[in-house]
Amino acid sequence: MARILVVEDNALNIKLFCDLLAAHGHEPHAVTDSREALERAQAAGPDLIITDIQLPHISGMELIRQFREDETLREVPIMAVTAYAAAGDEERIRDAGAQAYVSKPISVGRFVDEVTALLERPEAVAG
Repeated sequence: MARILVVEDNALNIKLFCDLLAAHGHEPHAVTDSREALERAQAAGPDLIITDIQLPHISGMELIRQFREDETLREVPIMAVTAYAAAGDEERIRDAGAQAYVSKPISVGRFVDEVTALLERPEAVAG
Protein backbone atom coordinates (compact mmCIF):
# COMPACT_ATOMS: atom_id res chain seq x y z
CA MET A 1 0.00 0.00 0.00
CA ALA A 2 1.43 3.35 -1.06
CA ARG A 3 0.90 6.64 0.73
CA ILE A 4 -0.16 9.18 -1.89
CA LEU A 5 -0.50 12.91 -1.28
CA VAL A 6 -3.17 14.54 -3.44
CA VAL A 7 -3.00 18.35 -3.77
CA GLU A 8 -6.25 19.54 -5.35
CA ASP A 9 -8.61 22.42 -4.57
CA ASN A 10 -11.73 20.94 -6.23
CA ALA A 11 -13.80 18.79 -3.84
CA LEU A 12 -15.17 16.54 -6.61
CA ASN A 13 -11.69 15.86 -7.98
CA ILE A 14 -10.36 15.16 -4.47
CA LYS A 15 -13.15 12.60 -3.95
CA LEU A 16 -12.59 11.01 -7.37
CA PHE A 17 -8.79 10.77 -6.98
CA CYS A 18 -8.93 9.54 -3.37
CA ASP A 19 -11.67 6.99 -4.11
CA LEU A 20 -9.71 5.67 -7.10
CA LEU A 21 -6.50 5.43 -5.10
CA ALA A 22 -8.21 3.74 -2.15
CA ALA A 23 -9.98 1.28 -4.48
CA HIS A 24 -6.56 0.26 -5.79
CA GLY A 25 -5.19 -0.38 -2.31
CA HIS A 26 -3.44 2.93 -1.68
CA GLU A 27 -3.64 5.33 1.25
CA PRO A 28 -4.58 8.78 -0.10
CA HIS A 29 -3.94 11.97 1.88
CA ALA A 30 -5.80 15.01 0.54
CA VAL A 31 -4.58 18.60 0.77
CA THR A 32 -6.98 21.25 -0.47
CA ASP A 33 -4.89 24.33 0.37
CA SER A 34 -1.63 24.57 -1.56
CA ARG A 35 -0.13 26.69 1.24
CA GLU A 36 -0.18 23.56 3.43
CA ALA A 37 1.07 21.13 0.78
CA LEU A 38 4.82 21.19 1.52
CA GLU A 39 4.35 20.78 5.28
CA ARG A 40 1.75 18.02 4.80
CA ALA A 41 4.03 16.22 2.35
CA GLN A 42 6.93 16.37 4.80
CA ALA A 43 4.68 14.96 7.56
CA ALA A 44 3.07 12.22 5.43
CA GLY A 45 6.24 10.90 3.81
CA PRO A 46 4.38 10.02 0.60
CA ASP A 47 5.43 7.42 -1.95
CA LEU A 48 3.84 9.57 -4.68
CA ILE A 49 2.56 13.14 -4.96
CA ILE A 50 -0.31 14.06 -7.27
CA THR A 51 -0.82 17.80 -7.71
CA ASP A 52 -3.15 19.98 -9.68
CA ILE A 53 -1.35 22.70 -11.63
CA GLN A 54 -4.06 25.37 -11.42
CA LEU A 55 -4.23 26.05 -7.68
CA PRO A 56 -5.03 29.22 -5.74
CA HIS A 57 -2.27 30.71 -3.57
CA ILE A 58 0.69 28.58 -4.71
CA SER A 59 0.62 27.11 -8.22
CA GLY A 60 1.24 23.45 -8.85
CA MET A 61 4.35 24.38 -10.82
CA GLU A 62 5.76 26.19 -7.80
CA LEU A 63 4.80 23.28 -5.52
CA ILE A 64 6.66 20.85 -7.78
CA ARG A 65 9.75 23.06 -7.49
CA GLN A 66 9.37 23.20 -3.69
CA PHE A 67 9.05 19.41 -3.47
CA ARG A 68 12.18 18.99 -5.63
CA GLU A 69 14.14 21.43 -3.45
CA ASP A 70 13.16 19.65 -0.23
CA GLU A 71 15.72 17.08 0.89
CA THR A 72 13.09 14.64 2.19
CA LEU A 73 10.84 14.88 -0.90
CA ARG A 74 13.16 15.33 -3.88
CA GLU A 75 13.10 11.62 -4.77
CA VAL A 76 9.31 11.24 -4.52
CA PRO A 77 7.68 10.84 -7.95
CA ILE A 78 5.18 13.53 -8.91
CA MET A 79 2.18 13.34 -11.22
CA ALA A 80 0.68 16.64 -12.38
CA VAL A 81 -2.94 17.01 -13.40
CA THR A 82 -4.47 20.01 -15.13
CA ALA A 83 -7.56 21.05 -17.01
CA TYR A 84 -5.71 23.75 -18.91
CA ALA A 85 -3.44 21.85 -21.23
CA ALA A 86 -1.77 24.14 -23.74
CA ALA A 87 1.08 23.59 -26.16
CA GLY A 88 4.32 23.24 -24.24
CA ASP A 89 2.65 22.69 -20.86
CA GLU A 90 3.73 19.07 -20.53
CA GLU A 91 7.35 19.99 -21.25
CA ARG A 92 7.27 22.84 -18.69
CA ILE A 93 5.68 20.57 -16.09
CA ARG A 94 8.26 17.84 -16.68
CA ASP A 95 11.07 20.43 -16.61
CA ALA A 96 9.80 21.56 -13.19
CA GLY A 97 10.29 18.02 -11.90
CA ALA A 98 7.12 16.00 -12.51
CA GLN A 99 7.48 12.50 -13.97
CA ALA A 100 3.92 12.24 -15.32
CA TYR A 101 1.22 14.52 -16.63
CA VAL A 102 -2.50 13.77 -16.97
CA SER A 103 -5.02 16.24 -18.39
CA LYS A 104 -8.53 16.74 -17.01
CA PRO A 105 -11.10 15.45 -17.36
CA ILE A 106 -9.01 12.46 -16.43
CA SER A 107 -9.30 9.07 -18.01
CA VAL A 108 -9.70 6.72 -15.05
CA GLY A 109 -7.65 4.03 -16.80
CA ARG A 110 -4.81 6.40 -17.65
CA PHE A 111 -4.81 7.90 -14.15
CA VAL A 112 -4.52 4.45 -12.53
CA ASP A 113 -1.92 3.31 -15.08
CA GLU A 114 0.25 6.39 -14.43
CA VAL A 115 0.01 5.94 -10.64
CA THR A 116 0.98 2.27 -10.96
CA ALA A 117 3.87 3.05 -13.31
CA LEU A 118 5.26 5.78 -11.04
CA LEU A 119 5.10 3.55 -7.97
CA GLU A 120 6.81 0.69 -9.80
CA ARG A 121 9.74 2.72 -11.14
CA PRO A 122 10.93 5.19 -8.52
CA GLU A 123 14.35 5.15 -10.18
CA ALA A 124 12.80 7.31 -12.91
CA VAL A 125 12.88 10.30 -10.57
CA ALA A 126 15.53 12.82 -11.51
CA GLY A 127 17.79 13.55 -8.53
